[in-house]
Amino acid sequence: MTQPAANCPNCGAKILFRWSSSVQTVCEYCKSILVRTDVDLKKVGQVADLPPNSSPIQIGTEGVYNHHPFVAVGRIIYEYDQGTWNEWHLVMNNGSAWLSDAQDNYVVTFAAPGRKLPQSAKVSEQFVWDNEAYTVSTITKANYRGVEGELPFQYWDKADVVFIDLMSEHGKFATLDYSDEAPVLYLGESVEFEDLKLKNLRTFEGW
Repeated sequence: MTQPAANCPNCGAKILFRWSSSVQTVCEYCKSILVRTDVDLKKVGQVADLPPNSSPIQIGTEGVYNHHPFVAVGRIIYEYDQGTWNEWHLVMNNGSAWLSDAQDNYVVTFAAPGRKLPQSAKVSEQFVWDNEAYTVSTITKANYRGVEGELPFQYWDKADVVFIDLMSEHGKFATLDYSDEAPVLYLGESVEFEDLKLKNLRTFEGW
């Protein structure tokens, strides 16, 4: 499949999209945040210096989840009271997903539109989606810190964000994302780093 390409409107560098459905990307050279329109690329912002990243995952890391190969094409960075975490945008042969990467804990989730969602929730409150009962485990207030690579939506001018995490008795995981006016639900599960069969990882001194 031909990968769509364009030129950065800020510096002229060639922009090659790994995923044909990407809406936003970041120029690797001048760090301009670029949004795709029907005809060209539009600069909408600039990436500030990103916080130090201790994750071995990087743009271009490949792996396997549930027998489906994937590649990490984008990243959203958040900061909270325990540090920072990454939300990696994964492109698979059957769509796209997200890999949450926080303090050596990993969760793969998929957007789950069409469900009835609460405008707020409390710890221990329960909800049922797809015949699975979930209980609110944590409510996290985070600060948006930056973006990298390709994303399936525009996401570059956020500030404070609220996430509500839920767990089921069967080990399933859910997140309610309140970064926009209407909440968005993501459903998935916790995964072990080794089970993702990752390659093209960042290397660190001493590895």
